[in-house]
Amino acid sequence: MTKRTAFAADDAIIAAAAAVTSQPGRRFTSYPPARARGGCRLAPAVAAAARQATDDPGAAGSWPELVVPRHADFDDWMEKHPSALAAFESVLAAAKGKKIVMFLDYDGTLSPIVRDPDSAVMSEEMRDAVRGVAEHFPTAIVSGRCRDKVFNFVKLAELYYAGSHGMDIKGPTAQSKHTKAKAGAVLCQPARAFLPVIEEVYRALTASTAPIPGATVENNKFCLSVHFRCVQEEKWRALEEQVRSVLKEYPDLRLTKGRKVLEIRPSIKWDKGNALQFLLESLGFAGSNSVFPIYIGDDSTDEDAFKVLRNLGQGIGILVSKIPKETRASYSLREPSEVEEFLRKLVSWSKESRQRD
Repeated sequence: MTKRTAFAADDAIIAAAAAVTSQPGRRFTSYPPARARGGCRLAPAVAAAARQATDDPGAAGSWPELVVPRHADFDDWMEKHPSALAAFESVLAAAKGKKIVMFLDYDGTLSPIVRDPDSAVMSEEMRDAVRGVAEHFPTAIVSGRCRDKVFNFVKLAELYYAGSHGMDIKGPTAQSKHTKAKAGAVLCQPARAFLPVIEEVYRALTASTAPIPGATVENNKFCLSVHFRCVQEEKWRALEEQVRSVLKEYPDLRLTKGRKVLEIRPSIKWDKGNALQFLLESLGFAGSNSVFPIYIGDDSTDEDAFKVLRNLGQGIGILVSKIPKETRASYSLREPSEVEEFLRKLVSWSKESRQRD
């Protein structure tokens, strides 16, 4: 598959996928997590797991290839990654007796993917669902966007926010009953030394991509996003070449791909998986067998978090996608509306559980 085909396949809608209903799936088994403690750096065991996720050639750092299967293959994919709604009881069974901690991507998970990145506003209904989840479980937004920009989209001060693919983490600015001592003040910026070079590359990329209609460069503080959703397909290769040409002068930066976006990030061992582990530690769950993280995301960069969960045997990952993709997530949801439904079901279950107790 050529890069051009891979780009196009990202938004392809498979007719067979729409015709097949989600199936209940297998249960997920939890195992004791690795221990982590203190500060922005992770403990050795956790860091090793994160490095394994990052170094894997099939991880999100590579250019992902989308497999477009036959109808029978889609059935098999759904059996391996069943709908988290259809298999909701299985999720609850895996989480029984444990503290759920929610991790949510933003674009494509809480809001639809749109042509203009600045217009990716979440609905009031989704905001209400996320607010409800945060009342019952510690909740974090983990996004490739700048942390401040994500906060302006979500507007919920009781959440944790991890922007720039987890390289800019801040605790709640409003009181939350889930925070431990000093947890609300948590701040982690492992790529802070890269701020000057990120700003320099932002100016260079903005100038070099200007001749390509529809291309936009978004400054996400600790990383950059070159969006090509509005670029004509025949211009995609030229845009990629322009980006790579600029990055030749900056060997400490790396290029990855998301959904119609080229991501430029510092070449450090830090990603959404590291952010997940750091936040669990900050919440006081380091080395705990009683925690059950649920991470919901739609993009290749979320695979870093999915893999860390699998390596640690802790919690579940849920991929948001209308089409089968290679993923380390255990379950799937088709679109943000299903994410909202899943979040509301969790809240209802939590309320019922408290009433029974």
